Amino acid sequence: MTEEMGLFEAMYNCRAMRRLKPDPVPEDLLLRLIDAGNQAPSGSNAQNGRWIVVRDAAVKERLAELNKEAVTRYAGSFRADIPGHDPAKRQRLLDAVVWQADHMAELPALVIACLEFGGEPPDRFSVGAGAGGSIWPGVQNLLLAARALGLGAAPTTLGLSNRAAAREALSLPPNIEPFCLIPVGWPMGKFGPVTRRPVAEIMRWDRWS
Repeated sequence: MTEEMGLFEAMYNCRAMRRLKPDPVPEDLLLRLIDAGNQAPSGSNAQNGRWIVVRDAAVKERLAELNKEAVTRYAGSFRADIPGHDPAKRQRLLDAVVWQADHMAELPALVIACLEFGGEPPDRFSVGAGAGGSIWPGVQNLLLAARALGLGAAPTTLGLSNRAAAREALSLPPNIEPFCLIPVGWPMGKFGPVTRRPVAEIMRWDRWS
């Protein structure tokens, strides 16, 4: 698909693409992804989202090691028999996560979505939604932009689980906190519609009843 695809078409066909080719992604396309992320809203319009595009082989290798450690733990507790889910699809999801972990160092670009704080990050950053709320809209913008440009991408926090090691690998100053790692590249597979529960199952008018 081209970048002219409609917004709703992009949203309804924005699958997590974890199996990516090692082929380089042009720098101008990577810059367009970051620019799209930068258009997202932020709390109090602070515009404190910061982005790192990792292409250096040594840094990718270190982040891949950290991600592999976290994925190994994740796989050990993964359940394919969740009610309402197809076990075969769940297994394919795990297979894709493991494949990405095995090949992350080979992928062309790892985008790290961060926030810059005025001072030391507040303790609450670890709970995610509170302090990270100003970067996640940017992450979604980036994912939709990648889909429109025909690039594959999928967000993960596993590679940042060891925060001290991730911060060291990225040479982050104390006031920059990473929240999401997004591998980006040309997809090996085909795009297609996402599979989601019907809206009637997840929404109520006025109150939950």
